[in-house]
Amino acid sequence: MTEVSHQQWGQVSGLGPVDVWVLQSSQVRVEVLSFGAIIRSVHCSGNDGQMKDVVLGYDDLEGYVSDKRYFGAVVGRVANRIAGGHFTVEGTEYQLDLNNGPNALHGGLKGFNKGNTLTAEYRARSTKTTPVNLTNHTYFNLAGQNAKDIYDHEVSISAPSYLPVDDTLIPTGEIRAVEGSPFDLRKPVLLGPRLKEGLGPGFDHNFCLSAPKDAWSERHAARVRHPASGRVLEVSTSQPGVQFYTANFLDGSIEGKAGVRYGKHSSFCMETQNWPDAVNKVSFPDCLLHPWEEYHHITRFIFSTV
Repeated sequence: MTEVSHQQWGQVSGLGPVDVWVLQSSQVRVEVLSFGAIIRSVHCSGNDGQMKDVVLGYDDLEGYVSDKRYFGAVVGRVANRIAGGHFTVEGTEYQLDLNNGPNALHGGLKGFNKGNTLTAEYRARSTKTTPVNLTNHTYFNLAGQNAKDIYDHEVSISAPSYLPVDDTLIPTGEIRAVEGSPFDLRKPVLLGPRLKEGLGPGFDHNFCLSAPKDAWSERHAARVRHPASGRVLEVSTSQPGVQFYTANFLDGSIEGKAGVRYGKHSSFCMETQNWPDAVNKVSFPDCLLHPWEEYHHITRFIFSTV
């Protein structure tokens, strides 16, 4: 049985009070903020019976208000990158704010920031045709949020192909098979050696998930295991892609929970999503939401111990 409670956690000037909602079962305890639907913490048990927080974040609300790395946040209206922050919809050109070099990232300068399964269900409607791509940007480390890196994690992603990117991390438009490359994660791979195999700073790529039996039905996306603790995170989704990100741009400058400095490769994100820059790539899955439609997708984070 899952217990649900909430209490006020702080206040944001101009927005009002912020609550923290706590979902707790015998195996998992999750904290979610009413500010940006941020996943603040996930405490789950290892094979030694000890509960550890496996989510990076901050000790206070101010950290999340000033955060520029999307710790735990729901990001949108369009997750990931739009090339040049520019696109055309129904004959009208739009220019977005640029907040990631020459591109718009995770909604630009002002975005949207049960049991052992945490389910995220997204719904959206619009009065005008617009690109929409929502995801969650939680940084996980199954060894605990204070662990130095994720080199001892094993990961598998059910994707036969991925999207190569240019120097600004925009997909080139090619859909490339993972076979014979460092991006072949269809079987469990230890991250440490793989991150040193000529990937540049690390993984920050969209993996194109295997086609479902029925269009947009939910299917398995990824599995991450931390052998030392026995903690396992499995991800399923109704989305066509998952952005696997290995915290390449954390550099120790951010002070998180309990004063921990989060460095490069200190965590990973599994951002279930439509493919990046789809609004500018006609061969990618359509990301436009029309006024008569409802945007809807589900992602499940399943925690267990082996």
